Amino acid sequence: MRAIAIEHFGGPDALQLSTLPDPAPQAGEVLIRVVASGVNPVDWKIREGLLQKRMPHRFPLVPGWEAAGVVEAAGPGAARFQRGDAVWTYARKPEIHGGTYAELLTVAETSVGLKPASMLFHEAAAVPLAGLTAYQALFRAGDIGPGTTVLVHAAAGGVGHLAVQLAKAAGAVVLGTAGRANLDFVRSFGADHAIDHSAGDFRDAVRKLYPEGVQVVFDTVGGDVTTKSYDVVAKGGRIVCIAAPPDVAETEKRGIRGQYHFVEPSAADLDALRARADQGQLVVHVSAIYPLAGAAAAHEKSREGRVRGKLVLVL
Repeated sequence: MRAIAIEHFGGPDALQLSTLPDPAPQAGEVLIRVVASGVNPVDWKIREGLLQKRMPHRFPLVPGWEAAGVVEAAGPGAARFQRGDAVWTYARKPEIHGGTYAELLTVAETSVGLKPASMLFHEAAAVPLAGLTAYQALFRAGDIGPGTTVLVHAAAGGVGHLAVQLAKAAGAVVLGTAGRANLDFVRSFGADHAIDHSAGDFRDAVRKLYPEGVQVVFDTVGGDVTTKSYDVVAKGGRIVCIAAPPDVAETEKRGIRGQYHFVEPSAADLDALRARADQGQLVVHVSAIYPLAGAAAAHEKSREGRVRGKLVLVL
């Protein structure tokens, strides 16, 4: 099969278009012919070796954690899907090795769901990692519901623009931070208030709207944004972080709850996202599509930041 693989950690030039042996599904796994793969910041972080101490890996290493495609075969005990089913997957595995930047992918069937009928393959490939991140952070960690005031940071990004839609569909009041050029983009996905983070301190804008603070902050950025966000969480509220764990001492001192969430594969949660997509409550913005051989360019674009929505590789 054709795949993008690395033989060592390094820059974009470490990504090589390679021919690798076709994988075979093991017990509980399905074999998927990949049509498209989402590109995420975690991909270039893996390529650079930034996660090598946290996650086991093996070379040749094929990056990529999300994809959409068609089921080719099933391993022993895997019975949820039939050959020819159109599916999507968040394909994170215990070992980083056989990722989604490849024509064929094996993955546990518990990490796979049927593709939304409302989405094309390249759109569906852009959702699983980012969509599950937003869904689990908002509903499991954030416990949002009707009337909850939610501040979503980087609301124009891959996770952020999906989080805005999911929160809005749940009946929450949504505030989103973004650059000036993306304010209308954020509003188009349902944000009640779009805050220009380049125009001044976002805390001033939030306090003007909600002097006592918001009930939930979904922090997708980390660093100084996390530190400042403590100031706009209402007492008894929650800050959910995906970049780094919040400061426990700080949250306890302020009478708020802080939680770090690292997205987990879940077929059930993928099905929940599929239902929202097919009900018209969730769409994904794909800002650029690259061929498989263009993976290096996609990584460079992702690493620059400020990507509106998602980047995708098509095979």
